[in-house]
Amino acid sequence: MKTLKNIIFLIATLIMISCNNVDKTLVVDVFETSAAGNKLTKITEFQNSGEKVSIKLNPEQTFQTITGFGGAFTESSAFLLNKMSKENRKKIIDAYFSKEGAHYSLTRSHMNSCDFSLSNYSYTPVEGDKELEHFTIEEDKDDLIPFIKDAMAASTDGFKIFGSPWTAAPWMKDNNNWVGGKLLPEYYDTWALFFSKYVDAYKAEGIDIWGFTVENEPLGNGNNWESMHYTPDEMTNFVMNHLGPKLEADGKGDLKILGYDQNREHLKEWVDSQYKNEETSKYFDGTAIHWYASTFEVFPEELQYAHNKSPNKLLIQSEACVDAEVPVWKDDAWYWKKEATDWGFEWAPEKDRHLHPKYSPVNRYARDIIGCLNNWVDGWVDWNMVLDTKGGPNWFKNWCIAPVIVDPDNDEVYFTPLYQTMAHFSKYIRPDAKVIGLDNSDEKLMATAAQNPDGSIAIVLFNEFENPKTISLSLNEKNIEFSIDAQAIQTIVIPKL
Repeated sequence: MKTLKNIIFLIATLIMISCNNVDKTLVVDVFETSAAGNKLTKITEFQNSGEKVSIKLNPEQTFQTITGFGGAFTESSAFLLNKMSKENRKKIIDAYFSKEGAHYSLTRSHMNSCDFSLSNYSYTPVEGDKELEHFTIEEDKDDLIPFIKDAMAASTDGFKIFGSPWTAAPWMKDNNNWVGGKLLPEYYDTWALFFSKYVDAYKAEGIDIWGFTVENEPLGNGNNWESMHYTPDEMTNFVMNHLGPKLEADGKGDLKILGYDQNREHLKEWVDSQYKNEETSKYFDGTAIHWYASTFEVFPEELQYAHNKSPNKLLIQSEACVDAEVPVWKDDAWYWKKEATDWGFEWAPEKDRHLHPKYSPVNRYARDIIGCLNNWVDGWVDWNMVLDTKGGPNWFKNWCIAPVIVDPDNDEVYFTPLYQTMAHFSKYIRPDAKVIGLDNSDEKLMATAAQNPDGSIAIVLFNEFENPKTISLSLNEKNIEFSIDAQAIQTIVIPKL
């Protein structure tokens, strides 16, 4: 009997020793982009710093499901790609869409022309053609469509495309102009047909459309370039009584319809109209937003309000860029400096000037994407993928910056730090990932995390300050210590445990 007790004791002791010897080190891959020069660089050696931060992941706490990350197909970008050598054209498209590149998964394109077109044009050129018998996407066949098809060929997983109109043709509007004005009520059904025709025309080219925003910037753009105005209730009426029923009748009821599509400070009044009741919300799949109300304010209260108003609807950042700036060529350091301005730096009303300070372009992207992910946004789409050294071309000379800048005359390509910043999210947080909870001991270090469908977890950290930080990361009683450099963004990938 005593021998049996001794054996049991020995087995228990061995089990305890075995448990104590289980490796509790978390296995991770760390990728960093920094002002010091890292560019999505895999980091394997770390230096301890004086500032220590504790981050604990809570994968059992889940939030929104990710739709995707990406950029917009514009005529300006497509035109520039056509001017590049075949090698550089492929290099840029692979950099955005291949698995080895940024692996973009959510994209946008304009329906009819926009400010980043070379001229004003419409798919409905014949005045009074209410049945759209002369509908044509011929304008897109030399540039936009080849760009999209080459991107599809480069992508292993595919990507979603949503279309956005800036305006109907002038003959459908009350001011008979490309800029401003409203859609005449007699053309509401014609305009709904326009969306259905667009899907069919692109389908015939081998391109599937995932959805739409109803109107780019329905509040207008200061009457500068293509625009068409709606009030919240006018847009809700159009979707509820015209666009939604038309798509449904044409067997296209699975297409996503996103309302609003402008700056976050007015978000409440738009979702109040869209989601007023079951009838008004029936055809809306979600809401699209822009960031131009501020260079650094995320507007978390508005985002939370939109989510709470209709928790099962999408909330997608559909456009963002560093606007009102000519790109700085081959100077990575500039993109980390607080020198860039935006339209509001000079033009915003005095009461809003504090929302438009000089601000680092990298900070602007990284802070906003993390802030959005931490406030229920499920998709984040950049504006032009490619622009030239002047910030164009576009017919209005509305210069902006893109993550990739080209000099077509000399066949040169510059991947700015904004490209790597976007890739920190798009490459590692995949569609259908779930944003998960985390506890962060340092309010100055921005952090977000998501668990991918394959079980891996991606954590994105952004340290915008001048001091590096030592990170203690823990998950399920496993932990690891590493560091993030000053002025750096990191993606930490934890393989499926």
